Amino acid sequence: MKEYTLLGIISVIATVIIDRVTGVRILERKQFYFFLVMILFFKLLVNGFLTGTNIVIYDPRFFLGFRVTSIPIEDFLFGFSMVTLTLIFWERLKREGS
Repeated sequence: MKEYTLLGIISVIATVIIDRVTGVRILERKQFYFFLVMILFFKLLVNGFLTGTNIVIYDPRFFLGFRVTSIPIEDFLFGFSMVTLTLIFWERLKREGS
């Protein structure tokens, strides 16, 4: 089974649901996508270096095998979820503190 792929998809779905449930709706903001492009650029640099030089090696049994340069597509799913959830919780806590 491709656990890494499955968990990556679940993380994206959970992130979208959390965005809706919290009412933050960060995925509806244009600024978010500009920020996401910047994050993707740096992900390509850093993660590309780590996976391209075999510092980080993935077991092919656990992911699809599709890569952008040397980066498994699942890393983009987890990266999206990690950054987006951080922003969602940041915005939510900011609202509660106001």
